[in-house]
Amino acid sequence: MDLLIPSSGLLFWMTITFLVVLLILTKFGFPVIINMVNERKAFIDDSLQKAREANERLANIQKEGESILQEAREKQSLILKEAAATRESIVEKAQQQARQESARMLDEARNEIESEKQAAITEIRNQVAMLSVEIAEKVLQHNLKNDDAQMELIDRMLDEVSSNK
Repeated sequence: MDLLIPSSGLLFWMTITFLVVLLILTKFGFPVIINMVNERKAFIDDSLQKAREANERLANIQKEGESILQEAREKQSLILKEAAATRESIVEKAQQQARQESARMLDEARNEIESEKQAAITEIRNQVAMLSVEIAEKVLQHNLKNDDAQMELIDRMLDEVSSNK
């Protein structure tokens, strides 16, 4: 039975030891433990707050990134439209210049053909005139072999000249 019921002296000394240990722990141990728990709690709270702030910054950065990406797409689209317009303008100018150049070349060719035509006509006229003179000369030589025929022709020509006046 001694095991189940301690003696009063043992109980007294165990109570005093317990109270001394409790007093020492209350005075020195519990404040340190409570302080460490509070510091740990503050560290965890601070870490959670920093994690929330980091998530907010990350969300803001993602939004900014998306807006920058959207802006870049819009600028790219604008640049492509401007490039297409510039390309069309350059093509139109080149076609216009080609049309002008072909019209100029056609005009030059027409002028050259006309001048060559005029030159050919003039040359043909000269040749016809020379042939006519040669033919007339030969005909006159043939018809005017005697002096009487020559005098008759001269008289006739003088009469025609005097009648035209």
